[in-house]
Amino acid sequence: MSKLIVSFRKPFWVGSLVLLLLVLVAGCSGSKNDTGQNTNATPNPSKTDDQPVEGGTFTYGRPASVTSFDLHNQITSNNAFAIDKVFEPLVAFNSDGKIVDWLAESHSISTDGLTYTFVLRDGLKFSNGTGVTAKDAVFSIQRHLNVGGPLAIAAQVASLSAKDEKTLIIKLKTPYTPFISELSNFSNGILPKDFGGVSEKEFFKNPVGTGPFVVKKWDSAGDLTFSKNKYYWQKGKPYINELVYKLIEDDSQAINQLKAGAIDAIESVALENVNELKQGTDTKVATNGSWVTEQLFFNTLDKHFSDVHVRRALALALDRNGLTNAVTFGFAKSANSLLPPAIPYNTNDTIKALGFDTNAAKAELAKSKFPNGFSTKLLIASGNNSRTQEAQIIQAAAKTIGIDIQIESVELASFRERFFAYDFSAMINSGQADSPEANSILAFQTDPEGFSKSYWTHYTNNEVTKLLHEGQKTPDGEERAGIYGKLQQILADEVPYIPLYYPDILKGVRSSIDGLVVLPNNSVRFEDVRVKGN
Repeated sequence: MSKLIVSFRKPFWVGSLVLLLLVLVAGCSGSKNDTGQNTNATPNPSKTDDQPVEGGTFTYGRPASVTSFDLHNQITSNNAFAIDKVFEPLVAFNSDGKIVDWLAESHSISTDGLTYTFVLRDGLKFSNGTGVTAKDAVFSIQRHLNVGGPLAIAAQVASLSAKDEKTLIIKLKTPYTPFISELSNFSNGILPKDFGGVSEKEFFKNPVGTGPFVVKKWDSAGDLTFSKNKYYWQKGKPYINELVYKLIEDDSQAINQLKAGAIDAIESVALENVNELKQGTDTKVATNGSWVTEQLFFNTLDKHFSDVHVRRALALALDRNGLTNAVTFGFAKSANSLLPPAIPYNTNDTIKALGFDTNAAKAELAKSKFPNGFSTKLLIASGNNSRTQEAQIIQAAAKTIGIDIQIESVELASFRERFFAYDFSAMINSGQADSPEANSILAFQTDPEGFSKSYWTHYTNNEVTKLLHEGQKTPDGEERAGIYGKLQQILADEVPYIPLYYPDILKGVRSSIDGLVVLPNNSVRFEDVRVKGN
C-alpha cells in the first residue's frame, strides 16, 4: 500500500489489512451512519418478476479511464480495478479481507516457511479456451520478478517450478510472512506462458486471463467495455453479459446519471452525497470497511518538517476528531495509527497518540529550530471538496501556534508529479493497502529504500527499519503483534505523517442491482451481479 494509488484517491494511491467481516469491519469503521454492509452481496438464484435476473449490461461510472492492463507495471486504482477483472491470482481475499484459495484449489506452506505449494483447480481455462497449467503460473510470477514494478514481489524467491501440470512450487531463500498475502494482489494474476505466443505489446492490448470478464472495446482515454468470459471457472458466472466502465470525471454528473438511471453504480461517492443516495427511492449505498487511511504527509527533506518538534507541534495543534466529524459526515473514524482497523495488528485504540492540546503544541514548537513560527505550503489535488476542507482546518489549527500555511491546490496530474519529485513541504493524501497484511502499508510508508521512499516523505529511522524487517520474517502471532505495536508507537511519536481518519468504502448503486460485492481495497466484484428488468 499500501500501495494502490487511488484517486488521490489512493493511494488512493494506492493501496493493505486483517479480519474484516462486513459486520466486523463496520464496527471497526466506527461510522455513525449505517449504509448496510455489502447488502447486495448475496444473489438470490430464484427468479420472480420482481427480482433481478441474469443477462444484460451493467454500467459503472468511474472518475478515471483505464490506460494499461500490464499488471506488473501498474499501481493506480483506475488500472488495478480493471486488471483484476481480467487476471486472477492463485489466492485472493474476500470481502472480509480473508485470504482464500482462488485459481489454486489448495495451498500449503512448509513449517520452516520456505516452501509454498499450490495445486491448481481442475479444468481451469483462459478466456481464449486454452488450459491453465503450472507452467503458466511459473511464467507469470517469474515475469513479475523480472519486471519488479511498483508492486514488486518483496520475498527473496530461490526457485519456481512446475512439479506437474497442476502443481506449482515456490521456494524462498528466507522466510517472509507477508508472501501469501502479497500473492493475492492483482499484480500476481496468472497469464499464459510466453504471452500465448504474441508480443508483450500485443498481449496487453488484448489481454487473456482467467477472470470473469474479457476486454471487448477499450478507449484508453474514455470508456471500457468488458464481455463475460464464457470459460470462467465459476460455473454460470458472471451473470451479466457486459460490464461497461463509463468515464465520468465530474462527481455531480455521476450522481445525476445514477439518480436518472443512466448508469447502474458509481465508484466514487462524495461524502456529502451519501445520505441523499441512501434516502433515494431508486438508489442505495453499498459499503464495506476499508484499508484506507487519510493522512497529512510531511516531506522530511524540507527544512521545517525535518524537525520532529515541528511535526509533533502540528499533530498536537490539530483536532482530528473535529476534522473527521466536519469532513466525513460520520462515514469515517478518526485515526491514531496509519494502519486501518480492518488490518491485522492495528493499534488505533491502544496507541499513545498525540492528542489535541494547543498549549502542548506551542510548548513543542518552542523546542524546535523555529520557536517563533514560520510560513510554509500545503499541497492538495484540486477538485476534491473533502481535501479542501481538510486543508483549511489544518491551516486554521497551524495558525493557533504561529505557523502560516498557504494552501496550494493543483490539478491531479501536477499533484502527482510534484510529490513524486519531493516538490512539496506537506501534502494531504491517502494510504491504502492492496492485500490483507500490515506490512503492505508499513513497508510502503516507512522504508526509505523502497519504491515509495517512505511514501515520498523520505522518513528514515533505523529502529523503524529494523522492526519492519523483523515483522516481515516473524510468523503471525503475539511476537509479530509486539513488533508492529512498537513500530506504530514510534511513528505516533515522530509523526512523519499525521493519520487523519479511516473512511468507509462507499458505492452508489441503483436499487435494481443485486449481488455487487464491495472489497476493502475499494475494488468491486461483478460476477454475482444481476440487474432487475433485464
